[in-house]
Amino acid sequence: MASYESFAQVYDLFMDNIPYEEWEEYLSGLLCKRGIRDGLVLELGCGTGTMTELLAGRGYDMIGIDNSPEMLEIAAEKREKSGHDILYLLQDMRGFELYGTVRAVVCVCDSMNYILEKEELLQVFRLVSNYLDPGGYFIFDMNTEYKYREILGETTIAENREEGSFIWENYYDEEEKRNDYELTLFLPEGGGLYRKYEEEHTQRAYDPGEVCRLLAQAGLQTEAVYDAFTEQEPGAESERIYFIAREQRKQKGPSYHEDGTSYVSL
Repeated sequence: MASYESFAQVYDLFMDNIPYEEWEEYLSGLLCKRGIRDGLVLELGCGTGTMTELLAGRGYDMIGIDNSPEMLEIAAEKREKSGHDILYLLQDMRGFELYGTVRAVVCVCDSMNYILEKEELLQVFRLVSNYLDPGGYFIFDMNTEYKYREILGETTIAENREEGSFIWENYYDEEEKRNDYELTLFLPEGGGLYRKYEEEHTQRAYDPGEVCRLLAQAGLQTEAVYDAFTEQEPGAESERIYFIAREQRKQKGPSYHEDGTSYVSL
């Protein structure tokens, strides 16, 4: 899991190309269609709290979890300005703890791709299932293998601004399905001087079918898999996909074996 220690200082600056308002409208639309228009919602990997703030503005009682204190410090500053009643917790999503259940859990901006091992992804799903209300929803996105292989892999992204500069180099390992990011930052120190920071990040691509099987093992029933920002099935060139799963282990109905096959619970 990446901590975004140095990048936290300029994360929002360099991510200003992301249409967060449109992403939030899509996400809240998915929630509303499933009857979740208010109540407690948990965001995993909330980062600097941009999406958390937007969902709070929509009327949800938000909890945000992230493992970077630097990112949460910025999120807390946004909360102070907005006045939203958001609870931020410094926790790793692979071992997070809550005091009770929530109506929905969301995770966007490919945070789930930072989980590098299937066993750890299953653990996250089990925790989500544990902390969801009966019948609650889990909605999250993931970058696809196509995006890592054809769009990001072996590319270099660079940007230079007055507030700082970065070089973002990508290396994709098709066998391991892992994309390594080498991030170099140059941030102003004053007096015309810049300090160099270096970070390394790794994300993993998962086959959608494999993700659905892991969700089933965790007691979550996959309701839909969408090409991002649509309600259409993903295609061969989809770059980001959304998973919508519902908690079902606490209800009467289908349950699942470890291999993902179902049986009837009486």
